[in-house]
Amino acid sequence: MKSKLVILSLLLAGSAISVGAQTKEKFYSEKFKDNIFVSAGVGAQVCVNPDNSDYGLGEAITPLIHISVGKWMNPVWGFRGQVAGLWSTLNSKHLNGVETVIDGQETVWYKIKNKKYFTLRADAIYNLSNSICGYNPDRLFTLSVFAGPGLTFAKTYGDQDKLNAMINGSVGLMGQFNVNKYLDINIEARGEVSPSIFGKYSSAYTDGAVSLTAGVTYTFGGKNFVSCGSKVDQDAINNEVNKYRSELAQAQADLANAKNALANAKPVTKEVVKEIEVAGPRAIFFKIGSARIDDYGLVNIQLAAKILKANPDKKYKV
Repeated sequence: MKSKLVILSLLLAGSAISVGAQTKEKFYSEKFKDNIFVSAGVGAQVCVNPDNSDYGLGEAITPLIHISVGKWMNPVWGFRGQVAGLWSTLNSKHLNGVETVIDGQETVWYKIKNKKYFTLRADAIYNLSNSICGYNPDRLFTLSVFAGPGLTFAKTYGDQDKLNAMINGSVGLMGQFNVNKYLDINIEARGEVSPSIFGKYSSAYTDGAVSLTAGVTYTFGGKNFVSCGSKVDQDAINNEVNKYRSELAQAQADLANAKNALANAKPVTKEVVKEIEVAGPRAIFFKIGSARIDDYGLVNIQLAAKILKANPDKKYKV
């Protein structure tokens, strides 16, 4: 129970990293195959156990190797799977679970070394440099934090002589030196807690491990992050905006010209002539071979004269 609480505390500490800070400009991996990397590292670790602390941690340093495969989803967040291990050393003062002493004075130590094991880990990686300062592909050095659970496989001492899987948790720091778009040099420091692989020879139920490694990372196809705004054709948008601006300016100019023309226009009076038929004598007849107007014709002439006098402002067509 105690080991589970310690592991849970480590995991919660790793997950408590603030996710509020983001890159000023958003970038992402356009394709799933982009920004996939493989890394390898070698270094040393020390088994942090009460017995080793009493005997001297310097006597519990052992070599460590690890190989990882992962992917960056964007310049800030990534993940990886890692296999690590080799062997670990314990200087124990317990034999069969009982502390051994000589005449109640001198402690007898048992050196249990070359205890082989391997660990599978799943790490979430958070790039602090890109989160705080923004993504810069030419930045020489970046600092990241990582955390995650894992499984440690080893044969524990005791009645059981079979391979056991023990849950562990770890957090750490990773510094990366940017060599080129494909290659980085890594330095990693990790702290890990897991149930003790030494079984009854250990005075504690859990072991801690502190490791420091150096290695290289190769990114397939090179680091390739795409800006979220790159898919938008800015030139096309600008051209469309300029087109509407031009059309609006032309419409405003036409409206201004129309207002000026209307303001400067002089009123024009147009004379309209309308013909109105008026009832009156339509014809005067003469006899063939005579220019004398008969009485009927004289009556018509008199009627026409009266109409003309009664309407002096009218025009008549004869």
